[in-house]
Amino acid sequence: MLEQCYFDLSGPILCPVLGSITPLFIPNSRIRPIRLIGLCASLITFLYPPVLRIQFDPSTAKSQFVESLRWLPYENINFYLGIDGISLFFVILTTFLIPICILVGWSGMRSYGKEYITASLIREFLMIAVFCMLDPLLFYVLPESVPIPMLIIIGVWGSRQRKIKAAYQFFLYTLLGSVFMLLAILLILLQTGTTDLQISLTTEFSERRQIFLWIASFASFAVKVPMVPVHIWSPEAHVEAPTAGSVILAGIPLKLGTYGFLRFSIPMFPEATLCSTPFIYTPSAIAIIYTSSTTLRQIDLKKIIAYSSVAHMNLVTIGMFSRNIQGIGGSILPMSSHGLVSSALFLCVGVLYDRHKTRLVRYYGGSVSTMPNLPTIFFSSTLANMSSPGTSSFIGEFLILVGAFQRNSLVATLAALGMILGAAYSLWLYNRAVSGNLKPDFLHKFSDPNGREVSIFIPFLVGLVWMGVHPKVFPDCMHTSVSNLVQHGKFH
Repeated sequence: MLEQCYFDLSGPILCPVLGSITPLFIPNSRIRPIRLIGLCASLITFLYPPVLRIQFDPSTAKSQFVESLRWLPYENINFYLGIDGISLFFVILTTFLIPICILVGWSGMRSYGKEYITASLIREFLMIAVFCMLDPLLFYVLPESVPIPMLIIIGVWGSRQRKIKAAYQFFLYTLLGSVFMLLAILLILLQTGTTDLQISLTTEFSERRQIFLWIASFASFAVKVPMVPVHIWSPEAHVEAPTAGSVILAGIPLKLGTYGFLRFSIPMFPEATLCSTPFIYTPSAIAIIYTSSTTLRQIDLKKIIAYSSVAHMNLVTIGMFSRNIQGIGGSILPMSSHGLVSSALFLCVGVLYDRHKTRLVRYYGGSVSTMPNLPTIFFSSTLANMSSPGTSSFIGEFLILVGAFQRNSLVATLAALGMILGAAYSLWLYNRAVSGNLKPDFLHKFSDPNGREVSIFIPFLVGLVWMGVHPKVFPDCMHTSVSNLVQHGKFH
């Protein structure tokens, strides 16, 4: 049963929708009011998560703040909304990043400013709805709608001539991978007579059907993670996207695949999950080593961070499919942390690109003596990216290794090796971009982050440290939901 509460999810979902519609009635020439409306709408939306967190009851695994709206009554398909300890922090992360993205594009998105604000807020609505959705059909529809505003943002405000190709590649990869997911949902509808997630979770599927449904959902979620070899779209999309696009792409859409595994594949098809664990472990371990090694060979600052993100997300999949509380709970922490760490690194690269109009590593060096504040911010983000103790990434990745070691010591060893490589490429990136000698033949003007840019970085730095030194708040909220997930799948 679903647990009712006097507070609901209409506010954080409808607020971005209203904020995206309002600028359409304002002339393009009045860009400042348009920006203010978009920023205010995103900030009001951000005020809802503290209320959700205060009223949230961590002692139950039931969905809370539940709402239901009849959508297709003839097929018994309803618009079910609710959150639990797993989805709560993804809602918080989404509402945190959208105001940041609007501020990042405050001065740079002068052309089509109205359209940029509208696309950003529609994207926020879709992503919040994804993490609150309790109907598998709409859970399919909403993630497949997220690439549409991302396609527009990359294609219109991208930084190079390859942006159109990267936008279409991103869109087609995610779309084609999801066709099989739709077939799986239709099969579930035929067997259960509804797409209610709660009913689907209690339905007994035969082992053969479970395997078929699991493979179909895997084809969709693996592209979104992304797992090797369907990861090619990710570095290209990051490189061609504007800074704000890279921030939100790394922060939220990359989590849709792993969240889909947690919400759909693992609890609904436990026997198939058990059989497919080696199939997940092998490409994930290979991906960590491969992408970490590939990162050391890149020459574009954004592509280095993009490949790093692929390595981190494949470590998350190892934790999830360890099928124990340490692995699954630990995998949720790095997903939240990665949304902060990778976003902060992309923002650092964006600051450099805004000043020098290049992202090639060979042109940089020596900025520690000319831009003292940026290297400090860059170094803090680098420490978190390499999972140093005291930063947001350490606890989660440690728990993943603990959970993986209980299942397969070889996979855990390879994952630990990937973390060592992660430290290598993180320090290599920082050293090449910040340390060394100045190169006046290529770079001439230097200026530290301005007040707006510093105000953007401060919340990230606070989050990186707070999650590292006081991580208890996260396990406290999610422990019951994670335990229920493990027990529901009868994983031992």
